Amino acid sequence: MTRPLFGGAMSAVFPLNTKDISELREIPDNQEVFAHTHTDQSIIIELLEYQSHVEDSQAARYHFEDVAGSNKASEAGQMEVMKVQCVPHDQLTLSQCSSAWILNGAQLISKFNEEAKNVVNIHLCLFRLPQYTTDIMITFNNPVSISPLSSSSGVVTEGVWTEQDFHTLVQSFQLLDPGVFG
Repeated sequence: MTRPLFGGAMSAVFPLNTKDISELREIPDNQEVFAHTHTDQSIIIELLEYQSHVEDSQAARYHFEDVAGSNKASEAGQMEVMKVQCVPHDQLTLSQCSSAWILNGAQLISKFNEEAKNVVNIHLCLFRLPQYTTDIMITFNNPVSISPLSSSSGVVTEGVWTEQDFHTLVQSFQLLDPGVFG
């Protein structure tokens, strides 16, 4: 299903069973946050300041490490980058980006600042738009190992959303109104 984002300035095809978290709680203006209706999976789309001091090939890793810091997973052994690759322009609908990068990694993350840590696979796509001084990051958080002490224990962890669902979202993502960048 194609879903409008940021007041219709962008859109993308989302997987089934998607709940808009802004219906439940306040979300910052630079984010769109969605959760699976039955699992702990989530998709976050963020408009971020363009990091001109970071080369394109390192930008996805830079933002991944920033997210790890926010998740309190930046210590040694709490995060891992498995792969970073450039996405060819002919595989994207977002033609305005100078480059796009997919990063696959994992982080040990506590839910609600609990002691228990869960292994979450992170699939991240970073679109670089220097002409708008913006990096757009799409993150698919996919828990793969839940601690028995976590409040998420017993929640469905089977990958109801798949990596292919993430790629479909990334490939269909488009900018409809550049005025969103101010």
